[in-house]
Amino acid sequence: MEATGSGLSSSLLLLVVVIGCAAAQVPIPARTDGFVYGGGKPAPAIGETVVVEAYLDPVCPDSRDAWPELKKAVEHYASRVTVVVHLFPLPYHSNAFISCRSIHTVNKINPLFVYPLLERFFKYQEGYYNQPTYGKTRATVVEEVTNNLVAPIIGKTKLAAYKAGFNESQSDQATRISFKYGCARGVTGTPYFFVNGIPLSGSGSPLDYNKWISLLDPLVGKM
Repeated sequence: MEATGSGLSSSLLLLVVVIGCAAAQVPIPARTDGFVYGGGKPAPAIGETVVVEAYLDPVCPDSRDAWPELKKAVEHYASRVTVVVHLFPLPYHSNAFISCRSIHTVNKINPLFVYPLLERFFKYQEGYYNQPTYGKTRATVVEEVTNNLVAPIIGKTKLAAYKAGFNESQSDQATRISFKYGCARGVTGTPYFFVNGIPLSGSGSPLDYNKWISLLDPLVGKM
């Protein structure tokens, strides 16, 4: 979601962050940023499939609305199209960093948890918008996310590992790198899409299934 209705200060803050990221060396992660959709399989080799990259914020309503349409299109093409989701916590969404850090944490426990948790955030995201959590402490929000969103996905037996991972610097750094990586590529809002490395002009708003089909069909036909 773009910075509409969030105030000029939020827009200026994001602009400053983007400029800062562009000027400095983005930290190089141990693995390529992003999560490949479909069973935690490794990222495809260049040229093997059409690659759609989606920058999403788990508490962004436009990201929530964009994901089912993209998911449906990708499943239509099966192995001929690969989706990689990059987490991009927008600074004007108060709980975006917490949600993205949660997903990075469950990925270390089991990559198969990533997309179920992302979709659970989308389903219940309205409870974690700025206004509903305005009077809550960060600790309270983290506890609610842990118990209400994470636990049903990973199970209670893995909660100790999750809490330990969430509080370690590794999950914090992974979330920061995801954001900086998006800034370095010119991402300024969510959802934001690249197809085979090229940004789509329709980024910033959800694309429906038919639009995805019209975009991908000619590319898949050339594979």
